[in-house]
Amino acid sequence: MLRTRGYKYELRVNNKERKLLGKCASISRFTWNWGIANRKQRYRTQTGEARYTDAMKQHKELNHLKLTEFPWMYEVSKCVPQEALRDLDRSYQNFFTNHQQIKRKQTTRYIGLPIFKKKGKCKDSFRLTGAIHLFPKVKQVQLPRLSKLRLKERPNLPVSARILSATVSRTADRWYVALTVKEEQPDCNPNDGPMIALDKGLSVFAALSSGISIARPKFLLQQARKQGRLSKAHSRKQKGSNNKRKSTLRLARFYRRIANQRHNFLHQTSTYLAKNHSVIVTEDLYVKGLMQNKKLSKYWADLSHGMFQRFLAYKAPLYGSTVIEIDRWFPSSKLCSKCLYYHRHLTLADRAFHCPLCGLVLDRDQNAAFNVANYYTIYQFLLFPVAESSAETLNACGEAVRPASEQARIDESGRTAPRTVCNNCS
Repeated sequence: MLRTRGYKYELRVNNKERKLLGKCASISRFTWNWGIANRKQRYRTQTGEARYTDAMKQHKELNHLKLTEFPWMYEVSKCVPQEALRDLDRSYQNFFTNHQQIKRKQTTRYIGLPIFKKKGKCKDSFRLTGAIHLFPKVKQVQLPRLSKLRLKERPNLPVSARILSATVSRTADRWYVALTVKEEQPDCNPNDGPMIALDKGLSVFAALSSGISIARPKFLLQQARKQGRLSKAHSRKQKGSNNKRKSTLRLARFYRRIANQRHNFLHQTSTYLAKNHSVIVTEDLYVKGLMQNKKLSKYWADLSHGMFQRFLAYKAPLYGSTVIEIDRWFPSSKLCSKCLYYHRHLTLADRAFHCPLCGLVLDRDQNAAFNVANYYTIYQFLLFPVAESSAETLNACGEAVRPASEQARIDESGRTAPRTVCNNCS
């Protein structure tokens, strides 16, 4: 089957090529800002359908302005402003779609309008399409209007891969090219490994149902003193000076190194889980809500659980495994994994779970990992005894038959209350 994948390589550029790449990124940023200003002016001055536009209409209008007002835009490929306007159009479509979903109460997530990009405050990047060729033997890539650029490593694209686009971006003082390709991949066999559940935490990165805990990495926290020293020196430099520019580069290099270490850890961990297990059961963490805690936000940010979940989601089909997310409101930390006792007064400071009913004493995260595993194997049958998709067991008496949340099924005694069914069906 055809799959869309991305391959990212670092470029080996000289000063002339670096200047040309910076010019392309500047034109992409300028086109984005011009597109927003054009749409706002059109919305204020026009009426009816003329108040709205799309990427192709704006690109035609921009082509007319190139002859008189923006002749310097001919120095780069036409794909640079064209792709920037397509990205802008997609951002507006996402805003309008999200607005309708909020109105219909289909989601609570809010997506705002696109905003202007300021030089030095946004990431320098641009996308190219068209004639893009790779030369693996000499480690080069050919991009439209940029001739051949050297790569720092040999590209390893499959023979059947068809390049769709190339995104060039800058991180600190290094330039990268990300190739989006569509390649033919055979369907992989189902993974015959065991099922595993993991509980994402703060004291440990994740506790596995196999009894192993993955230690919490401290990439940024271990370099906190260096980060403070670089930030303090950067804030003391005069704005617009060469020393300020050099300090900005030093700080950007520091954050790039931390990001590379974090990505390496997340890739290794997610690949190990996807390769060696058939089913991976995880909890759906509300990362945005966790980041609102001012005392713990930097610790959650350093762990990057959201990025880890995305890595698992796209790697699992490549190795024949499946990723399952359980209910966000399932009280995995407050349930006893042995007798299902609900510990209502368990706080975040309690790192060990003590069950007053059966006497179980277990690490809090390890107990939660066992509960996540039991939720997939046992709890889903105990909490939902009536089938919801089978025609033979559906309740059709007109009363509410959908299961309540996990918190609503906890009775005063601490045990999980059975699901309430319709009175006419009981």
